[in-house]
Amino acid sequence: MQNKPVLKVVNLRKQYGPGCDHCSDGNGLSLDKNRCLKCGTVYACNDVSFELYPGEILGVVGESGSGKSTMMKCLYFDNDVTSGKAYISSYNYGKTNVFEESPQQLRYIRNTILGMVYQNPVLGLKMDFSSIGNIAEKMIAAGNRNVEHMENRSKELLKHVHIPITRIKDEPKKFSGGMQQRVQIAKALSNQPPILLLDEVTTGLDLSVQASVLDLIKTIRQELGISMIVVSHDLAVIRMLADRTMVMLDGKVIEHGLTDQILENPQHAYTQQLVYSLI
Repeated sequence: MQNKPVLKVVNLRKQYGPGCDHCSDGNGLSLDKNRCLKCGTVYACNDVSFELYPGEILGVVGESGSGKSTMMKCLYFDNDVTSGKAYISSYNYGKTNVFEESPQQLRYIRNTILGMVYQNPVLGLKMDFSSIGNIAEKMIAAGNRNVEHMENRSKELLKHVHIPITRIKDEPKKFSGGMQQRVQIAKALSNQPPILLLDEVTTGLDLSVQASVLDLIKTIRQELGISMIVVSHDLAVIRMLADRTMVMLDGKVIEHGLTDQILENPQHAYTQQLVYSLI
């Protein structure tokens, strides 16, 4: 693993509400979990910091409402951040806080440097477009105009994620949940991004389908060397995939380290509860 991170996030904060004298630092005594009892402000992400390294899978685990998905939407610019910094090594040599960039530059980063796979495929796919059309759309957004190249690339990716060649022109609405997730993964990979964000991609899938999606993610990492952030409330998924793990609770990172260390010797009471629930 190289020393220079491909992504560095510093004190990411996303709050819903104005804050007040009791909670403006996000650590006030008036907070009940991550909500201020005085003004009602919710600190969905509260000074989250981490680094992602080349070829690494970083797992993020925590219960519903812990801030995992909010963090991912901030990283993909679906949500504006309240404050914080993020640096991407392949963008301006990692010297620019991407959260301060213009909407035009954010679109460029989304389309060329980042890939996103949502828990709900409706957020990541146009259900009435063909599967091949969904992938081509992402490539067009990145500036590709070569129709033959886009068609060949789309077919190659759909084959890679095990979508039958006979179905590449079918709309995702005709697919099962597992197939929809695989089309999302193919779309996310279309412009060869160095960073892939996966948010609860196996939630709601049958166990056998979950296993095939997880195997696909491992294969992609092995073959393409892409760095990934994998969010899950299921520590078994993180155990299977992640090199390092970050545990979130009430918008904060409460523990982080090598996945083996987190699983074998959890320090925080909440992490201990998560780990022992697997035994």
